[in-house]
Amino acid sequence: MDKLMSLAAFAVLAAFLLILAVKVPSLDLILVIALTIALAGYDMLTSAWTKKD
Repeated sequence: MDKLMSLAAFAVLAAFLLILAVKVPSLDLILVIALTIALAGYDMLTSAWTKKD
């Protein structure tokens, strides 16, 4: 259940940020959004998708 919720939350965040990137096409903003999505994806993979001891 944690994996499903983390995937849904990541999808909502990515969709919101991609809408922002499309509506305000600035190179600096797109780079910040790409970095934000990458960091959120890394955090999701390392916290929710790893085996817990």
